[in-house]
Amino acid sequence: MVFNFGGSDTLSQQVVQGAPADVLATASTRTMQTAQQAGRIAGEPVTYATNRLQIAVQPGNPKQVTGLPSLVGPQVTESVCAPAVPCGAATEAAERAAGVTLDPVSEEQDVRSVLQRVQTRNVDAGLVYVTDVRAAGGQVQGVDFPEATAPGAAQNYLVGAVVGGQADLADAWIRFVTGPQGDAALQQAGFTLR
Repeated sequence: MVFNFGGSDTLSQQVVQGAPADVLATASTRTMQTAQQAGRIAGEPVTYATNRLQIAVQPGNPKQVTGLPSLVGPQVTESVCAPAVPCGAATEAAERAAGVTLDPVSEEQDVRSVLQRVQTRNVDAGLVYVTDVRAAGGQVQGVDFPEATAPGAAQNYLVGAVVGGQADLADAWIRFVTGPQGDAALQQAGFTLR
């Protein structure tokens, strides 16, 4: 099995443009719908997990970030994902729910880049997912905030078989991801199950 990792928008566009694949997994409903509308997904995709935003800060939280309102103003610099990518759309939904408008110093094309800016101390905080904070292994600290569960802020992760791919292999992989072993791995990584 060969994996191709990347941002959901990029992977979805690759599938739409005919890149060979058996399965497409995305970090948002919108990006999966792009592939569906292009007729590239066989059947209905399956939601296999959800994820929510956290504010990644330096260990010890030196800027005392407590939620989205504490990011507003010049005392804290932050990075977010660009609005076109799933984590950026989630950030915008959380901002609307909190009634704040952030003024980030950068808008990145994927959540890994936001996390890296926090890890390298280029910014004080970044909006990433719970799973990203956990994967950073203590290099950052996560701050929960209530708007992370607002409509549009939590992300559904979907998986679907790609038209023209190996259907049997795709079906087996989807069963694995949504089965007990997949569930255990996803929970360990910080995902919430469907």
